[in-house]
Amino acid sequence: MDLDVFVTAHGAEWDRLETLLRRKRRLTGAEADELVALYQRTTTHLSLLLSSAPDPALTGRLTSLVARARSKVTGARRSSWRDAAGFFTTSFPAAVYRLRHWWIPTAVLSLTVAALLAWWIAAHPEVQSTLGAPQDLREMTRPGGEYETYYSNHPAAAFAAQVWTNNAQAVALCLVLGSFLGVPVLWVLFENMLNLGAGLGLMSSAGRLDTFLGLLLPHGLLELTAVFVAAGIGLRLGWTVIDPGPRTRRIALAEEGRTALGVAVGLAAVLFVSGILEGFVTPSGLPTWARITIGIVAELAFLTYVYVLGGRAARAGETGDVTATDRAALLPTAA
Repeated sequence: MDLDVFVTAHGAEWDRLETLLRRKRRLTGAEADELVALYQRTTTHLSLLLSSAPDPALTGRLTSLVARARSKVTGARRSSWRDAAGFFTTSFPAAVYRLRHWWIPTAVLSLTVAALLAWWIAAHPEVQSTLGAPQDLREMTRPGGEYETYYSNHPAAAFAAQVWTNNAQAVALCLVLGSFLGVPVLWVLFENMLNLGAGLGLMSSAGRLDTFLGLLLPHGLLELTAVFVAAGIGLRLGWTVIDPGPRTRRIALAEEGRTALGVAVGLAAVLFVSGILEGFVTPSGLPTWARITIGIVAELAFLTYVYVLGGRAARAGETGDVTATDRAALLPTAA
């Protein structure tokens, strides 16, 4: 492509488009039609330029023109409460439902690892000795020890906020680090399961497993589910790097990455509920059966939410990605 000839042939059209975009008054019908036509032609010019003669200065000018014209043609989009409602009733549950084949096996395998670690620690005193001095372990597991007072040593509101922040960070790590082939996600999962297995094993060896479960289940069911969802989706993102499927790797990563970020926002809300349970229900004076029942109800409510709303949205074609109007336009390029 002769760049000078190309600019001479189409420069007047770009200047006219620039003029129309600068108009402060409302465009007439004829001017609006002209704007649309010039926007379409300039988009084609930009595509040809990118594929044949990518001049940085000219490319920058046409990219700016196309972006401004697109905004003018389609209108500026403003977020609203309807968008938030649509996210929580459609996009988020659909993404979690669509990727259930990743996070459900992740949950099963993780809990299996935690159970094996708990049995290993409970059945082998020599392993327990590697976790701490005998007197320290007794202090942790005795009635009124550290495992019990952990949930009531701080004001409920401050504790709930701290728990929510810590769990949200763990979930964000799983989702963000998934693109590194999922390896960091496996490490985050193992650390969580090691802590869970150690608590189960130590309290079981002290004959106080029922007390530990009474403290864990009210908030832990929902909290662990959020972690497993994040880990599963993070692993899915890592697998996309290896096998993007029929999509190009760039497009596949963009789509799955946007979905993962959306899920991170949704899980922040889920963890907020879990933090409330951990801060106010777990250390409360309610009977153990009542606290556990509250935790089970919260877990069942989340799963019902995912499988009913999410399943319906997924079957309707929702993937959890942003809407088409919010995605970057893909320009055709020459092979």
